[in-house]
Amino acid sequence: MALILHAHPLSSFCHKALTALYELDLSFEQRMVDFGDPASAEAFRALWPMARMPVLEDTGRNAVVPESSILIEYLQIYHPGAVRLIPQDPDAALEVRARDRFFDLSVQVPMQKIVNDRIRPADAKDPHGLAEARAHLATALDIVERDLESRTWAAGETFSMADCAAAPALFYADKVMPLAPDRPNAAAYLKRLKARPSYARTLKEAEPYLHMFPEA
Repeated sequence: MALILHAHPLSSFCHKALTALYELDLSFEQRMVDFGDPASAEAFRALWPMARMPVLEDTGRNAVVPESSILIEYLQIYHPGAVRLIPQDPDAALEVRARDRFFDLSVQVPMQKIVNDRIRPADAKDPHGLAEARAHLATALDIVERDLESRTWAAGETFSMADCAAAPALFYADKVMPLAPDRPNAAAYLKRLKARPSYARTLKEAEPYLHMFPEA
């Protein structure tokens, strides 16, 4: 097997990579990283010392590719699949990349801060950081609501890398700051993403682990 994805089915950034792989209809092996298992954790750190998922291993090219956006760019260059997730047109490609970074940095990051605060011990809570994250996430979701009033997908009318990023970002954001009823465009967009076969498959694989998501 040339392509191996090192990932965990609960990880939002791993969802992003999986959605891209399923969109491209590429054959790959998925290896679950379990930091609770010393052997699994050690093997993953040997592959990528930063120990952040997902990581794509391309044995055919002897390449190790971390970071979800770079991973998708790599696939498009070296393993082109059934569709293009980054357009050839430079202006359209720039819009896709901008939307991709928006969902990663402006939705995923504050969402993760909120989740992390939920699992902190009572004496380690960060009320100021939590309030800041919630305000940041609310602003980002307002932007999604505005933009999705006039488009089907994140960067226009074609599914792209930006939607691979948006799917898990909004799926988990909806759990900490529900989209409906105040943001109907964003809620409808998330519904479209969850119905997309590539992300629906990703969510199906994650189902046995979703109970581990910390509720408020």
